[in-house]
Amino acid sequence: MAPQGKVYRGSVKDFPGFDANQDAEALYNAMKGFGSDKEAILDLITSRSNKQRVEICQAYKSLYGKDLIADLKYELTGKFERLIVSLMRPPAYGDAKEIKDAISGIGTDEKCLIEILASRTNQEIHDLVAAYKDAYERDLEADIVGDTSGHFKKMLVVLLQGAREEDDVVSEDLVEQDAKDLLEAGELKWGTDEAQFIYILGRRSRQHLRLVFDEYLKIAGKPIERSIRGELSGDFEKLMLAVVKCIRSKAEYFAERLYKAMKGLGTRDNTLIRIMVSRSEIDMLDIREVFRTKYEKSLYNMIKEDTSGEYKKALLKLCGGDDDAAGEFFPEAAQVAYRMWELSAVKVELRGTVQPAGVFNDDGDAQVLRKAMKGLGTDEGAIIEVVTKRSNAQRQQILKAYKAHYGRDLMADLKSELSGSLAKLILGLMLTPAQYDAKQLRKAVEGAGTDESVLIEIMATRNNQEIRAINEAYQEAYHKSLEDDLSSDTSGHFKRILVSLALGNRDEGPENLTQAHEDAKVVAETLKLADVSSNDSSDSLETRFLSILCTRSYPHLRRVFQEFIKMTNHDVEHAIKKRMSGDVRDAFVAIVRSVKNKPAFFADKLYKSMKGAGTDERTLTRIMISRSEIDLFNIRGEFIDLFDKSLHHMIEKDTSGDYRKALLALCGRED
Repeated sequence: MAPQGKVYRGSVKDFPGFDANQDAEALYNAMKGFGSDKEAILDLITSRSNKQRVEICQAYKSLYGKDLIADLKYELTGKFERLIVSLMRPPAYGDAKEIKDAISGIGTDEKCLIEILASRTNQEIHDLVAAYKDAYERDLEADIVGDTSGHFKKMLVVLLQGAREEDDVVSEDLVEQDAKDLLEAGELKWGTDEAQFIYILGRRSRQHLRLVFDEYLKIAGKPIERSIRGELSGDFEKLMLAVVKCIRSKAEYFAERLYKAMKGLGTRDNTLIRIMVSRSEIDMLDIREVFRTKYEKSLYNMIKEDTSGEYKKALLKLCGGDDDAAGEFFPEAAQVAYRMWELSAVKVELRGTVQPAGVFNDDGDAQVLRKAMKGLGTDEGAIIEVVTKRSNAQRQQILKAYKAHYGRDLMADLKSELSGSLAKLILGLMLTPAQYDAKQLRKAVEGAGTDESVLIEIMATRNNQEIRAINEAYQEAYHKSLEDDLSSDTSGHFKRILVSLALGNRDEGPENLTQAHEDAKVVAETLKLADVSSNDSSDSLETRFLSILCTRSYPHLRRVFQEFIKMTNHDVEHAIKKRMSGDVRDAFVAIVRSVKNKPAFFADKLYKSMKGAGTDERTLTRIMISRSEIDLFNIRGEFIDLFDKSLHHMIEKDTSGDYRKALLALCGRED
């Protein structure tokens, strides 16, 4: 149960009115005779705490002179048997069995070693080492040393000592020094000083390390996870990332592990069983909450969809409830959301992947392009090389040089020589950013139907200067105002949002804490989450809500959304999704995500454009063009953090030919 002063966050509790002898008898009867009553077994075992199950084993032995675990193994089969038997072992012996299986035989299950040793407390590690010695009469450290190697082995040995500092008093000077030492051991060093990473991440307290990670983000301009991915490799990299994730939030780490165990084809049942058993009396409620917040579906429903039979029933009992049905947002998820808003306020340098060419000759480039399009056939490679390796300003100079040298329109020549996706990409790169956005917006509103997703993406993510330039480019190209076209092609609150954004009048000042608190109250009342409602009409509230999201500065909105969490225990994005619908919901969510982390917003859109069957080339092309000189480098970093694969790799896998070649040139190197 929960330590004194702490709220119990497990899903399995002590069964009231527990009688070990009575339960032992019930299990004996369920396994007596031909066949076994699996329903009775799972109902009983999943509704008793581990301490009570241990007592049932002892009572079973006393009453029948038999080993209950041996009988369960004999009567049950497959995944259901593995799950039920795992529940019967004390936690330390369960971990010991998992590790013994991970290092026995040919090959090692490194993921199992990483999960257990990166996530357990000092006391849990000490209990594990003792249980391993008791169960197998072997030394756990010696077995792990014999089965692993290199820096991976060294870090595992450090974790096995169970000697992480536990002092909650944190020295600011030491926090700054550790962050500096990690930066100098990796990013600022030729090669990497792995020993420094091992010492700091393996020994410092959790509270201390959380502050170190925040300080590291400030001085390095990137999260520690990204540096680990860049500086370390293999199982050592995976172990260090797991340690960092567990320091930040164990619930989030396990939610991610569970999601990956069930997503896609097939289920990683060993991982699913291990986590559901080991966390059922520790933090399963927190894991459930983070899971639903992060993946927009409940853990309960994912288990329900991904498993079957008694195995499913037992897992669902351990899960303890369906959060989709509950419709609530919980403390752990709120803390994670609050921390994300704090991190989003840290200033990070934005970098594009396309830089101005160092040695630039506009006339020479014009000649290369003309030669690539002259005569029979077209040299697409030469065109890609020039266009993707020049900044947009340099491309504008090439357009002029081409006209002056040949008396021809380069855009028209490119249009006649290229085709398909490559043509759209190259021609898009030759337009100015404002011209390109104006053209995308025009396409989104002209003809039958409106592409609301394009309107939302562009209008919700551009700054005031960019919006004003788009307005000018739109007027010049189409001889009408963007605001008029948006007004005539959309309606209701969605129209009001777009028109407000199209004015380019977002405040650019710092946060105002007093105003932020008032704004958070308006947001809470509009989303029907406030304890006390104002006298404002719903129309007045909606107008103020719209004004807040469309006109307040990004720093101010970050503070508003943090105040909102403190006030309601909800994250604003989650609340908008639950209480709004359609284009209005999508527009407000895009604004919130853009405020929180614009590169992550675009990383998510890029991933969705390529995942599954088929590729949304319009979205892929649009984002690669529009972000290539702004923040595509940062988008790459967010992409690999979010999806555990690089943007480069996904483009390479999902596209082909010269279009792929041009996209990869814009993307830059493999991460």
